[in-house]
Amino acid sequence: MKNIKTADIVNIVSEMCIQANHYLSDDMNSRLKNSVNTEKSELGKKVLNQLKENLDIADKEQIPICQDTGMAVFFVEIGQEVHIGGGLLTDAINEGVRKGYTEGYLRKSVVSDPIERINTKDNTPAVIHYDYVAGDKLKITLAPKGFGSENMSRVFMLKPADGIEGVKEAILTAVKDAGPNACPPMVVGVGIGGTFEKSALMAKQALTRSFDDRPSTPWVKDLEDEMLEKINNLGIGPGGLGGTTTALAVNINTYATHIAGLPVAINICCHVNRHITREI
Repeated sequence: MKNIKTADIVNIVSEMCIQANHYLSDDMNSRLKNSVNTEKSELGKKVLNQLKENLDIADKEQIPICQDTGMAVFFVEIGQEVHIGGGLLTDAINEGVRKGYTEGYLRKSVVSDPIERINTKDNTPAVIHYDYVAGDKLKITLAPKGFGSENMSRVFMLKPADGIEGVKEAILTAVKDAGPNACPPMVVGVGIGGTFEKSALMAKQALTRSFDDRPSTPWVKDLEDEMLEKINNLGIGPGGLGGTTTALAVNINTYATHIAGLPVAINICCHVNRHITREI
């Protein structure tokens, strides 16, 4: 049995909040900066170069890469041989968010009630998804999610007869409807299967997957490639100003589903697709 203290979790989560809002992951950073080499529109190239400059300024000046520092979303894998000591894990994660967003001078964007709209002033509570796995490690993935792109997300409850063509149409519909509002070039997370809520969760988690980690199922890999090509042929382009780089990647997760259903969720993220992982 491995014992992990909540005090350590608080400090790690705090550091993650600051790090994720100042730097992109290596694969995302590389894909965004290299996209200017394949963009065919001169205006698109100009926008992409401005986005590259923004990343450099954020690094040099130590300011967030986007003014919307997001709602803190966590995916937590808890090894069955792990014991959390000193308090509740959920409380520790929320305290880490409070500490990171307050001490890191990150924008606090969370309201305590969806109708009364009173700001909590520390960006808590976070949205936390737990999964129990084998082993003695605690793996924490943070994905701060801005709502310009979050608001463009969709769930389609398709019929099985709609098949793969229905899935393709759903993805393209969501992206076309999002247009410039999702701050392209975007990353498109897709969840296919499960239930209403499972498909949405898969789509959100797909955004945290490295671009180098491709699906093992051939049809899923092929669908990612096809959808990326079709999305980039829509002409939305960087900043929604036209061009050939509307999306940097399409990441698809799948799960078993009911004989009568075909849920498809699309969770779009902007050009600052932030995510960071720490293992204890």
